[in-house]
Amino acid sequence: MARKEFVQLMENNILLLDKLAYKLKKEPTQSPTLPRQQLNILVRLYVSGRTRLKDIARCEQITTPNLCAAFRKLERDGFVSRAVDETDRRNTWYECTARGVDLAAAAIEKFRGGIEKMFSGLSQKDEARFTNALREIEKILTDMELENA
Repeated sequence: MARKEFVQLMENNILLLDKLAYKLKKEPTQSPTLPRQQLNILVRLYVSGRTRLKDIARCEQITTPNLCAAFRKLERDGFVSRAVDETDRRNTWYECTARGVDLAAAAIEKFRGGIEKMFSGLSQKDEARFTNALREIEKILTDMELENA
């Protein structure tokens, strides 16, 4: 019975978090020059650090050809740089330029502001309870990730 309840609670919470994420994504982007998908890719690259195209494609669930086109535009506009791996020329590494870092950091701050606004109506007591619950969830998920690494 406990496993069934656990699975149901996980499902419910994932769906609720998805709804919250959708509300946050509806907010206007920080950059009038970048479409949302490119801004999401830039933020993912900023958070991940130097990485390969296929790793971003997997995380963002974007086909590699579509991601290639987005990266070409991001590179052309000076937000990302790329370098061919000298030890394995099949790999290309991407990273944010200083301009990309500034834009990604601003987008993250806007996202955080959206979260703060969304939960501004919580009482201090509920915010403390929610914060403690999130800390525990984060610990468990981090442990799971480390075990499966």
